[in-house]
Amino acid sequence: MEPTERRVVVTGPPRRTRRTSGYYRPRTEIDEQTTLGHTYVRSLMRSQLRSALGGFAVLVLLVGPLPLVFASAPAARRLEWLVLGFCLYAPLTLLARWYVRRAERNERDFVHLVEDR
Repeated sequence: MEPTERRVVVTGPPRRTRRTSGYYRPRTEIDEQTTLGHTYVRSLMRSQLRSALGGFAVLVLLVGPLPLVFASAPAARRLEWLVLGFCLYAPLTLLARWYVRRAERNERDFVHLVEDR
């Protein structure tokens, strides 16, 4: 006599469920490297690049003409040190603070966009 095969019926809620209908997560799009996730990351990188180029442009306009100014007055060595040591320190510090705050704001906006949908 052949033994019959036993069937086991599991009754209970599934342990792992995925929310698929109406649930949108940009973080998942980024993690799975979809086209939309790539677009999100590219927009963050673009805003960071825009901030960096703006800061660099101000730096070039601030520091770039100094060699020409120093070349026009060759006998004023003390003037060079005063300008480089004292007059340039505060604007460069302010520029650095602006850039860091702008970069942090860009990242905070990106996180807000990704997390709060």
